[in-house]
Amino acid sequence: MNTASTTGTANATATANASAAATASAAATTAVIGATGKTGRRVVDLLEHRGLRVRGLARSTTPGFDWDAPESWPRALQGVDRLYATYSPDLAVPESAAAITHLVDVARDAGVGRIVLLSGRGEDGARRCEDILLASGVPATVVRSSWFVQNFTEGMLRDAVRSGVLALPAGGAREPFIDVDDIAEVVVEALTGEGHEGRVYEVTGPELLTFADMAALLSELHGRDVRYLPVGFDEFHAAVAADAGPEVATMLTELSREVFDGRNESVASGVFEALGRPPRDARTVLAQAALAGVWA
Repeated sequence: MNTASTTGTANATATANASAAATASAAATTAVIGATGKTGRRVVDLLEHRGLRVRGLARSTTPGFDWDAPESWPRALQGVDRLYATYSPDLAVPESAAAITHLVDVARDAGVGRIVLLSGRGEDGARRCEDILLASGVPATVVRSSWFVQNFTEGMLRDAVRSGVLALPAGGAREPFIDVDDIAEVVVEALTGEGHEGRVYEVTGPELLTFADMAALLSELHGRDVRYLPVGFDEFHAAVAADAGPEVATMLTELSREVFDGRNESVASGVFEALGRPPRDARTVLAQAALAGVWA
């Protein structure tokens, strides 16, 4: 037997298979539901940077995707090979289970071959949706996330940081705040890599911090005093209702009751499991945000 010839043939076959896989991946269309959101737009950017075909989906896109208009879903997912989904307003709401069940059915009918779902850590409603997806028969991965660091830099609490008061019903609960860029990288790996089917990646930051700790860190990096003001659930509900309406207030209040009871006071290894590196810490993420002038 000519060993050199056999080895050369095997190497050539492996190279050809890898090339074919890369070509197939490049030709596939990945849809991102929630493409204008914190994780969604980052996932779109990462996929496009790799030269992959991406269909960003939101209410404002063409085709559009509206969680409240399921008749829009088949057209939005037509020709899609892989799908990343973020549910709005949150998987914790009672309607989410029916929505995810229907989404999986539409995705299956459209020929979607892989689904990645963003889930919330410590949320019973989110866990039900995870189970629905993972039992669906469609190859799927769950990315179960802790609180975003970016909630303080580009989300609901950015104005609160500017005002100098973080009023939340979190008591002394500790949270392993996660960098949204880390989440996006895990999602993209789950969408494009191998070996992720059926996996649940629980992604957190590397350390537990109270909201008082975060306020102190924000004060240091922002250069202005930021304090954490623990408030009761009724007071929190009234404040949110005055700004965003009673439905949003009720959802956020009940979600706060659920996740700020200490159940999430641990760090998880999902970022390392998916990417082979540790997650970025809150100080690093917030320092970069301060340099970019997000609170100016």
